[in-house]
Amino acid sequence: MSQHVPTLDIRRYDSDRAAFVAELGAAYREFGFCGISGHGIAQTLIDDSYDAFVRFFALPQDVKMKYHVPGTGGARGYTPFGIETAKDAKYPDLKEFWHIGRELPAGSKYADYMAANLWPTDVAGFHEYGYGLYTALDQLGTRVLRALALHIDLPEHYFDDKTNFGNSILRPIHYPPITEENIPNVRAGAHEDINFITLLVGASAEGLQLLTRRGEWLPITTQGDAIVVNIGDMLQRLTNHVYPSTTHRVVNPPGEKARKPRYSVPFFLHPNPDVVIDPLASCVTADNPKRYDTSITSHEYLQQRLREIKLIK
Repeated sequence: MSQHVPTLDIRRYDSDRAAFVAELGAAYREFGFCGISGHGIAQTLIDDSYDAFVRFFALPQDVKMKYHVPGTGGARGYTPFGIETAKDAKYPDLKEFWHIGRELPAGSKYADYMAANLWPTDVAGFHEYGYGLYTALDQLGTRVLRALALHIDLPEHYFDDKTNFGNSILRPIHYPPITEENIPNVRAGAHEDINFITLLVGASAEGLQLLTRRGEWLPITTQGDAIVVNIGDMLQRLTNHVYPSTTHRVVNPPGEKARKPRYSVPFFLHPNPDVVIDPLASCVTADNPKRYDTSITSHEYLQQRLREIKLIK
């Protein structure tokens, strides 16, 4: 396979399913990443969401800090600059971000796992557009998971009832302009995502790179309506590494480009908190023996990882 991450039109899932599933599965087995086009998410929703997020990050710091909830690992609301640190990294990432989570129905058994959302009253449209984009990406992620299920010989809807109340997060990120020379920090240190899959709106700006199997950093940018979708560690564990969670990073741009801010909006699609993420029997073979012997739920796994990246203690 040539060294570029393919972009596939998800409308082919309905018109050319077998070929689409085969190509999608091949892309993920090779790269852990794929671009998804033809998804039907309105560009106006994406643009309006970005506009609201940019306006929030432009607020004075003391206003933004009204929405920071210490001790919660940034589960909801605002996380200030210089806190999140990639696992095993010496220096924190050069970013600040906000977390939007799932709105649970009244009396949900998952209420103890997921805090209520915070909504900034200072930014018109933040709630409407932010949760609108959350919902759209959640629905797209469900469609991608259906294709991934078919590729590994699971029923099409295998993941539906395992993610319908997942602790999924929409994370608007602001990488401020870099004004110092030769700093050791990068915008996002090399890492793997924690969740099942990540859907990234806004990979058109340069900086995102993945580590190929050859050990080379491969830049990823998108064109048109493409959304980058990558595998996270929980799905890697569940599929016994059939779908690899690929190391990626956001590097600092050169020269004057570093003086400009960068924004991106990943959606981290998580399984329901009580889903056990042990390797599927269908993904354990003589050539790919079982890699994990201890059972763990997605919530336990998430807490473990949040400690590693210094979001909780």
